[in-house]
Amino acid sequence: MTAEQRGLSGTRVIGSAHGPWPGTDPLEATRAVRGELGAPHAAPLAELPSRGVGSDATGRSAALLAGLSADVQPHGWRLSEAGSADHRRALSALATDLQVLADVAGAEEAAPGPLKLQLLGPVTLAGSLYLHHSERVISDHGARRDVAQALAEGVLDHVAAARRAVPGAEIAVVVDEPLVTEALAGTIPTASGYRTLRSTPGEEVTASWRLLVEALHSAGATEVAIAVPGVEAPLDRIVQAGADGVGLKTAGLTTRQWERLAGLLESGRTVWADCVPLTVAPGQEARTTTALADSLLRTFRDLGLPSSLMTRLRLLPESRFVSERGGQSRTPEEALRTLRRVTALADSLEQSIAS
Repeated sequence: MTAEQRGLSGTRVIGSAHGPWPGTDPLEATRAVRGELGAPHAAPLAELPSRGVGSDATGRSAALLAGLSADVQPHGWRLSEAGSADHRRALSALATDLQVLADVAGAEEAAPGPLKLQLLGPVTLAGSLYLHHSERVISDHGARRDVAQALAEGVLDHVAAARRAVPGAEIAVVVDEPLVTEALAGTIPTASGYRTLRSTPGEEVTASWRLLVEALHSAGATEVAIAVPGVEAPLDRIVQAGADGVGLKTAGLTTRQWERLAGLLESGRTVWADCVPLTVAPGQEARTTTALADSLLRTFRDLGLPSSLMTRLRLLPESRFVSERGGQSRTPEEALRTLRRVTALADSLEQSIAS
């Protein structure tokens, strides 16, 4: 099946959100997210970095590695031979989040909308994990290969567990690769910080993505997108890997920068667009939504794209509510207001398309 044939069902603009949510209560987080992003929108599996070790993005993704374990050292997460307390904590947190999701979704009366999963991709995970000698995994070709293969194997069980938690829900997976540009450019620092690591070959990046994308599709994921730092990232390699879409921050992009995304939309792929502001001046909610919608519509007109292609957009907040390690957190109330802006923008664009 090609990317043009895959994707979440339905022909409308949908909203979603990044996984990290403020606070430490998975029940409160899951109810909040699913309450604001019900069908047809794609509610994420809530992540709670503020819980500490094992709930951060690196630990959560490392917990998915089949046959590998990891523990926390002063410099970060390190691959280890045997199951550590840190690894078990990450597995327990993920299992708890999925069980809470199952309980909340099971009590919902309406048919479920899509469920969005989020995980670090093989390049970023290799750049974030360390080996026994305290150097990054990404510095070693064999270790990079092992992590890529273990991740591709591990996501099979993860997607299966998500499908059991919300029966009948389509599964969308966003693979986060914030370090890919640095990895390709050879600018990731060594553990000492005194030099940089050799660049990762581009073909290896494509191959590791393809391996993961194929695994996610085989596990039942309806749509797989790879999120990158910006429009200058290797979008062509995302296409070559067979991904269904790309994720990136679109807030502030020029029309010329949007041209790189236009081809993806025309080919049937999706754009997970980080574009909705986290803060709005009091009394300016409606005006902000109108301005955002007008800006997107104008960009599509300038590019000669039909407004119907906006149904290939997945709208998200322009940044996360919580940093990876639980700092710089927005309040739950601020997060909820942002999700309402997301759905309001989706509705506004839908009305424009219909008219």
